[in-house]
Amino acid sequence: MSALYLISPPRIGPDFADALAAALDAGAVSAFQLRLKDAAEDDICRAVATLMPVVQARDVAFILNDRADLAARLGCDGAHLGQEDLPKGGVKGARALLRDASLGVTCHDSRHLAMEAAEAGADYVAFGAFFPTATKEAKSHAEIEILAWWSGLMEVPCVAIGGIDAGNCASLVEAGADFLAVIGAVWHHPDGPAAGVRAMLAAMG
Repeated sequence: MSALYLISPPRIGPDFADALAAALDAGAVSAFQLRLKDAAEDDICRAVATLMPVVQARDVAFILNDRADLAARLGCDGAHLGQEDLPKGGVKGARALLRDASLGVTCHDSRHLAMEAAEAGADYVAFGAFFPTATKEAKSHAEIEILAWWSGLMEVPCVAIGGIDAGNCASLVEAGADFLAVIGAVWHHPDGPAAGVRAMLAAMG
């Protein structure tokens, strides 16, 4: 059974906290990742201060993208790091910074990177992109079989990401993805974020 992992849109406005609360109240979301790639550090800190209480009040994990150091300093539940965002010492260095907080690592379509990350202390690995996505230019295209291979071999959970929506997620669930990470399927849903969450959860079974 897969769980829903919600990622913020690339840019958020002053009313985003209300939209986030509505989305989280619509159904079971396991984690929320704040992903503001082009934002200044001060803006990220303000966003964390505003949004983390909304998320944690609903028993959802608050994950910060890119910055293990900032996640540790601000008391986030964890950090998600791309290969280019790893600190000195790589995954082990990030693990040391985060201590007991959760560490997720993007592994694209690489079994080798995923094995290395798991052995170095990652709490989950992320594979993708599985489908075309407008959120960012995908650096790799992952085949669904990598999820089945990973889930049959490793206890470390895996996250599927990249163009996932209610219409295409069933194959990822069947393949053994522990989490489905979504952006547009929720925030761009024609009936609003709450409807997007409900649609995803219904499709995930």
